[in-house]
Amino acid sequence: MRIKFWGVRGSIPTPQPENQRYGGNTSCVEVRVGDSIFIFDCGTGFRTLGHQLQSEFKGRPILAHVFVSHFHWDHIQGIPFFRPLYDDSGNRFMFHSSSRTRSLRRVMDEQMASPYFPVAVTEMKARQDFYEVEPGPIQLGDVSVQVAWLNHPQGCLGFRMETKQGVLVYATDNEPGPAEFDKSVRKLAEGADVLIYDSQYLPEEYEAERRGWGHSHWREAVNVAMESGAKELVLYHHDPDHTDVCIDKVVQDARNYYPKVRAASEGMEIVLE
Repeated sequence: MRIKFWGVRGSIPTPQPENQRYGGNTSCVEVRVGDSIFIFDCGTGFRTLGHQLQSEFKGRPILAHVFVSHFHWDHIQGIPFFRPLYDDSGNRFMFHSSSRTRSLRRVMDEQMASPYFPVAVTEMKARQDFYEVEPGPIQLGDVSVQVAWLNHPQGCLGFRMETKQGVLVYATDNEPGPAEFDKSVRKLAEGADVLIYDSQYLPEEYEAERRGWGHSHWREAVNVAMESGAKELVLYHHDPDHTDVCIDKVVQDARNYYPKVRAASEGMEIVLE
């Protein structure tokens, strides 16, 4: 299993110089299991991933499962700019999401409607299949994906991917507090080889003014990792106002409690054998 980060920022892209080491693109993580491609979220990092896939496949059909955690801007911004969706040479994308608020197909259509975007969704000639997901397991060949709701305004899905090479958990946009969600996210992360978890705020920011905003902080991320037995914690969904220097300090502080911690950065890869 190879995990690669294409977008690590939360809320809005932040391309300014002080964020260059960790990156300014919004949420997108690619996972390769053998020849199979799995993608988690379609923020602005989805655009860059599309360029790389086109370069790699050189006209050969691209087949990928795309899991969309929820429909807030920073998780769908890259869809209109993902070039393989416009290619009709056999590309196929299987989108997995919840239609609890509305369907992803409708979200894409509205996102690209006039006057918000000059190209209609009908120009996307690649095959698109849409699958409704709810809490529970999904079997995709040799890969099992467990789905659970996280605590976030308008809802957000967390995903646990189980493979022969290892277990990955993608749990972005989750706020601690309600017992049912706190228990659920720890169950989702139980024994994971890699836990990608929301750490948007500093603990003091969260306590002072950001309760109820739907996000977590690095101290809670460490709690989830330790209490679930996750082997490695990757801090994710960095705040737009957190510079590289700030994130460096977050990692340093987090490692005082749990040594196997790093912050997600664009281009970073993790390989599980």
